[in-house]
Amino acid sequence: MKDIGAWNEGEWIASIAVVVLAIFLALGAKIALQREPEFAGHPKGLYMLFFAEMWERFSFYGMKALLIFYLTKHWLFGDGEGQVILASYLALVYITPVLGGYLADRFLGQRKAVLFGGVLLATGHSLMAVEGDGGQTDPTINIFWAALAFIIVGSGFLKANISVMVGQLYRLTDARRDGAYTIFYMGINLGAALGTILVGYLGETIGWGWGFGLAGIGMMAGLVVFVLGKSALLGAGEAPAALPKKREWSLYATGLSSVALVWLLIQYQDLIQGLLVVSGVALLGYVLYGSL
Repeated sequence: MKDIGAWNEGEWIASIAVVVLAIFLALGAKIALQREPEFAGHPKGLYMLFFAEMWERFSFYGMKALLIFYLTKHWLFGDGEGQVILASYLALVYITPVLGGYLADRFLGQRKAVLFGGVLLATGHSLMAVEGDGGQTDPTINIFWAALAFIIVGSGFLKANISVMVGQLYRLTDARRDGAYTIFYMGINLGAALGTILVGYLGETIGWGWGFGLAGIGMMAGLVVFVLGKSALLGAGEAPAALPKKREWSLYATGLSSVALVWLLIQYQDLIQGLLVVSGVALLGYVLYGSL
């Protein structure tokens, strides 16, 4: 074992990040196990959403920190190609919440949409840990494209809906709402910072699979927190009306079909620019039509 006196700056930063993460894990366990319905003046459900989103951001930003290097050093894309793939990935991540938010508002409810998105995200981050031999001719690259597709669609279902549930824990006139969102966004920033440090450090110093594997573990931890914290949500995020099981499963099938479509799109980045234009025009038309 390396002597602590010989640690470099990166090892110290990673160690501090581990300690901070452990502290928040212990705090999360304490909140989850207590019987009181509130903690520090807010519903327990807020902290369940805090930790679920913290872990999701841990995974997302940790993976993002490695992605450009993974594309150029492992899959051997040129710098320009790698930047285009990264930009296409991020563009799709930020447009898919339109679909996820619509399906949640009209049919699934936010809780089930977040749960489904979390499953897709955990699958995608786990697949990222499958490295293969590297190079663009390696058949394993298809697993990499699939991993990105699962993460993109999963983000669409989760990102659009989990913050909505924070507001649903409070009445519109409750003065604590603003403070609740401040706490929630602290979780986002904390997860982003810790994920970038720890996932990035492991991926760059030990191996790609270690970094992406940690991101996958983080997403699974967030999913577990969300499932176990259902009772603390006090009905927030439930479907607007009872949905027949057949209809519900058809919506999940739509989500999986979207994964297949995105798997194709992410490999042909030229198509994404046109898709963004069409989607933007369609969204603008929908908003204008709804305001009439």
